[in-house]
Amino acid sequence: MLCIKNENMDPFFNVASEEYIFRNFSEDCFMFWRSEPSVIIGKHQNTLAEINWNFIKKHDIKVVRRLSGGGTVYHDPGNLNFTFIKHRRKGTLLNFEKFTDPVIKALAKMSVIAKFEGKNDLRVDGLKISGNSEYIIRNKVLHHGTLLFDSNLDNLKNAIKKEKDYYSDKAVKSIRSKVTNFSSHLKNNISISEFREIMQSFMFNYFPGTSLYYFTNEDIKKINKLVKEKYSGREWNYGCSPRYMMKKMITTGDLKITVEFTVAKGIIENFKIDDFGQFGEVTEKICAAVCGLPHEETSLAKKLSELNMSSFFQSISIIDFVHALF
Repeated sequence: MLCIKNENMDPFFNVASEEYIFRNFSEDCFMFWRSEPSVIIGKHQNTLAEINWNFIKKHDIKVVRRLSGGGTVYHDPGNLNFTFIKHRRKGTLLNFEKFTDPVIKALAKMSVIAKFEGKNDLRVDGLKISGNSEYIIRNKVLHHGTLLFDSNLDNLKNAIKKEKDYYSDKAVKSIRSKVTNFSSHLKNNISISEFREIMQSFMFNYFPGTSLYYFTNEDIKKINKLVKEKYSGREWNYGCSPRYMMKKMITTGDLKITVEFTVAKGIIENFKIDDFGQFGEVTEKICAAVCGLPHEETSLAKKLSELNMSSFFQSISIIDFVHALF
């Protein structure tokens, strides 16, 4: 067993490193890691339906889609993430309790009684401290989870809070649970760095023969290549969402319209505006212009600014109109 030492705080790098290890290391591994504020989306989820887009944008919180399924989780430096990558016999791969058992036992050593409950959660006194998910290919499994130590719970709540569900899709939906930082359940005050060292030491005893592994320069180069080509890109993080439809009423001043459109592989299809007879052909031209564009701010704003639609955009600015499409 290898204990991979990863001090990088970039969520794109960290999620990419999991795939890199999974696909390239023959040894079983575990890794503890932390990230800057970020929202991590399950592989089969509609990203925009899972995040508070306004809050994410305002606070520059990164959004990353991971390999595994399941629901959305929030990361920040007060959250310690754990990853196990192991070879298992066929039929024993999907076993959440098996992989969370050492975590539960490590917490028990610190007098924190955590239980495996709910939808693959670890909970303390009924409150969620950890969400878990898995990714499996053939006889190999990647299991990863969160550990809320002293995360900013207000930011966690706001980053994944849905103001209103404007989206219709067949994507996997997150199950929202009441959460807690388990540091408040510890008898002694320790830092998250100290907690990480305690967890790592426990795992060395739990898995005899474990040795430390540091990413080589070649490892880092290949992980960064994966970041550039996949994990930092909009195509993976947003465009891989299952097909969805958005319907929303936009009201500002004298303007009252309803927009409705579908998005497949990140591209807008069938854009319609019901303007209740206010603008006629103007809205038809807008609809035609945005069809085929990515459901993405910059592309939409650029295209609309090229149109001579002053009669429409006197009622609402281009920026506000685009902003309303999310």
